[in-house]
Amino acid sequence: SSCKNLRAVLRTMAKSVLLVALGSLAVASGSVAPASRPALRLRGGDTARAPLAAGKTASGNSKLAVRGGGGAVGGIDWTLMLYFAGWYVGNYYYTLNNKLALKASGGATDGFPVTIGFLQMVIGSLYALFAWVAPDMRPQPNVTPSDLLQILPVAACAAGAHLSSIFSMNLGAVSFAQIVKAAEPAFAAFLGVTLYGKSISKAKWLCLIPVIGGVCLASLKELDFSVWALLAACVANLFAAFRSNENKKLMDTAGLSDRIGSTGNQFALSTILGTLSILPFWLLLEAKRFGTFVELFKSSKALSSNLVTSGLYFYLYNELATLTIKKTNAVTQSVANTAKRVIVIVGVALVLGESLAPIKLLGCAIGIGGVLLYSLIDKIVYG
Repeated sequence: SSCKNLRAVLRTMAKSVLLVALGSLAVASGSVAPASRPALRLRGGDTARAPLAAGKTASGNSKLAVRGGGGAVGGIDWTLMLYFAGWYVGNYYYTLNNKLALKASGGATDGFPVTIGFLQMVIGSLYALFAWVAPDMRPQPNVTPSDLLQILPVAACAAGAHLSSIFSMNLGAVSFAQIVKAAEPAFAAFLGVTLYGKSISKAKWLCLIPVIGGVCLASLKELDFSVWALLAACVANLFAAFRSNENKKLMDTAGLSDRIGSTGNQFALSTILGTLSILPFWLLLEAKRFGTFVELFKSSKALSSNLVTSGLYFYLYNELATLTIKKTNAVTQSVANTAKRVIVIVGVALVLGESLAPIKLLGCAIGIGGVLLYSLIDKIVYG
């Protein structure tokens, strides 16, 4: 009984942290709102837009300024701390609620993974549209049809990574899917060299050995091991690697960042276009069973509540993660990503009662440690 009370208190505290972080997100979004809100224009226009409030970092890079001096009090950027907290808590609850929704819909045998993934994207899109319509919440983008076509590949890859991850978590343990997804740098390195003409240092190539080895080691004693879960997680890594490379090309487009207007708008447009990208797959694979899903949604509180909350958590934690990354350097990002993945893997596994055998934990530690080293090795070796 005392353990249940403790878990309830921790859940309440975690959700409170997320709510405060989202409040800071709203303040940050509102602080860059123009005096008069222009309509969303697909062909541009001659209406003047108020310039975004910007500040200069030590490196000279312009960043969006958050109202109240960036949230720094007593030498600590509390807004950034809340972004971190919201990112971690939101990611944890998304992963947990997503798995619970998948189980409630039928799991690996007779579930609705595509429907759940698609509806999560729809929920995120509705939130993005609401943020544009709500007074003084977020300035609307001023993009052209050509801009939308350029954003589409990034959005489609992001949606593909999301849907593939859901397949992996539906077919196997969440912790196992997360461990395999930690190997994304290996896929990014391979695609970068073969398709995008990038060069990877020898030190980074060597760091991929513990990354891949750790994943293999974690797979040995995985009680819920599934080849299909492994393949789905690998496909998610491929999509994520393509998204990363395509996003770099996208942001090099002259004037595009100004027309999009903010980091939040970039993620909102990507979510909406990603939703449209996976619509054909949903129509092909599960639309004919949608009536059955609706009845299940009405009768199962576990499905309805976890689906709605996971959709909101997915959108909001990703936006908070993007804002956090914008305000930190590469080393901080690497450490933060590593810590976040460990928290999600261990926390969700404990709540869901998934296997955490010593060999699996060892493989997890080796793989994620390799990812962290991969992110930092060039600075360590080459300065």
